Amino acid sequence: MRYELTEDLITGNTLIDSEHKQLFDAINALLDACASGKGRDQIMRTVDFLNGYVGRHFSDEERLQVTSKYPNYPSHKTFHDGYKRQLQQTTQELLADGATVKSLGKLNQVAGVLLSHIRTEDRKLAKHLKGA
Repeated sequence: MRYELTEDLITGNTLIDSEHKQLFDAINALLDACASGKGRDQIMRTVDFLNGYVGRHFSDEERLQVTSKYPNYPSHKTFHDGYKRQLQQTTQELLADGATVKSLGKLNQVAGVLLSHIRTEDRKLAKHLKGA
């Protein structure tokens, strides 16, 4: 399954959407590497990217929320903090276990949580930003 920035994931905010596209490109590169038997080589690069991406992207979103006085900022920030911990735990498991089918599945689950967040919460944020 490839990750695509489909209509239900587009927020309409240029910064947020461009950063989401970077996320999907990184995950798709990992999936392509796995399909060609090179997943073990790619998985740690993807995890390193995701950890850096999450920190930068969440900071960008939080800055937008604070400056626009987004009313759901506290819960959005709570999700971000928890997600960073979840990604860090997944990273530690990958470092310990290596690139296995199980660890790739776990990484896919973590990506799925983020997709759900984009589909609901990030779209609410973008709607607020349009009106701010």
